[in-house]
Amino acid sequence: METLIIVVFFLGYLAITLEHNLKIDKLIPALAMMAILWALISLTHLPVFEIDTLTRSLHEKHIEEILLHHLGKTAEILVFLLGAMTIVEIIDYFDGFATIKGFIRTNIKVKLLWIFSILAFILSAIIDNLTATIVLITILQKVIHDRNTRLWFAGLIIVAANAGGAWSPIGDVTTTMLWIGNKVTTPELIKYLFIPSVVCMVVPTLIASRYKAFKGSIDNKNLIETKKSIFGSKMLYIGLGSILFVPFFKWVTHLPPYVGMMLSLSVVSAFAEFYSSTKFSLTSIDETGYDDSIHSPVHSALAKIELPSILFFLGILMAVGALESLGLLFNFAGELTEAIPNMDIVISMFGTISAVIDNVPLVAASMGMFSQGPDDPIWHAIAFAAGTGGSMLVFGSAAGVVAMGMEKINFFWYFKKISFLAFIGFLSGYFTFMLMRDFIFV
Repeated sequence: METLIIVVFFLGYLAITLEHNLKIDKLIPALAMMAILWALISLTHLPVFEIDTLTRSLHEKHIEEILLHHLGKTAEILVFLLGAMTIVEIIDYFDGFATIKGFIRTNIKVKLLWIFSILAFILSAIIDNLTATIVLITILQKVIHDRNTRLWFAGLIIVAANAGGAWSPIGDVTTTMLWIGNKVTTPELIKYLFIPSVVCMVVPTLIASRYKAFKGSIDNKNLIETKKSIFGSKMLYIGLGSILFVPFFKWVTHLPPYVGMMLSLSVVSAFAEFYSSTKFSLTSIDETGYDDSIHSPVHSALAKIELPSILFFLGILMAVGALESLGLLFNFAGELTEAIPNMDIVISMFGTISAVIDNVPLVAASMGMFSQGPDDPIWHAIAFAAGTGGSMLVFGSAAGVVAMGMEKINFFWYFKKISFLAFIGFLSGYFTFMLMRDFIFV
């Protein structure tokens, strides 16, 4: 029966990987796979276990108990993401991201490259790499009209955004998963991964700055000023500040991160309602049937968040939880460690694989495979590898997929022009991490 469960997981995983070929949204196989796996476990009365991280052993549990355990861990991530997505959409409601365009005051290509790379690195650490990529490519389309030139910039934005998301607990979904799962803490994550992530961004950008594509300048007429919302800048800084407040709230209160995110969302929503001068009401429908609440920036933001992504995370995390509860991932980790004793090779393989398959289930699986304690270097290595390895292929990360859609980036163009830069950045960053881990933080 365990063989059948592995086959179901493999087929579901394959369908997720081939979503563009099958033209089926990846949330569909993820949800189906989750339901089928847990149904098979229940119908066949397979024993389920919970990993004891202290003794590194398995303890048998009742299926309902273990199911609630995994649902609780998954819900923490989903509620956190819902809060973060809503804050970002509220900022966008006030056109707050237009403020960022004010930092672009040059028409020299190489300077623009460094500005976009640095902005991608910083923004992705705060609002996550996916959102940062969307924001910057939207700005890029207003600044550079030549599509061929824009493709080069978009490729380097992907690399920089993924590098920036790796060192922040709120910068990438996979890093957030490790943070919420108490595998890493914010100070240690930054201490171990900030410099390697900077290297991962700087090395490819430095090499690319010598390319012909980044020589010369663009036309000044392309630097068109866009009209900003009167409250745009304020909402941008309030929103970003509220997101940055979440790790501090967790550190002070020792409560799960989603609690702090809900507090931040309430504060941002209050400012949004005040600035929009809209009466907030869930049931404010007048006699004519007109719903006043549609003018609420909070309601508008909630209507725009990506529920398909939330459902995908629900399906894949619960599916991986099924394999974890059977002890399959825990036992596989033991076999893998025996076959390849050098964990750096194993983790670098994870990074390479994350360029081909989705890094969310990869990290979710690793959390069930390894039982090392919080802030063990293996978790920092996984965070870096999964976060930056996806840059090696255009569909290897959420940032790459969204850029691919916005700019119609061809897979083979990206492979020939950008993949090598991303690979060099990944290797140089991971090598830097190894040096810091073995010689500085020993």
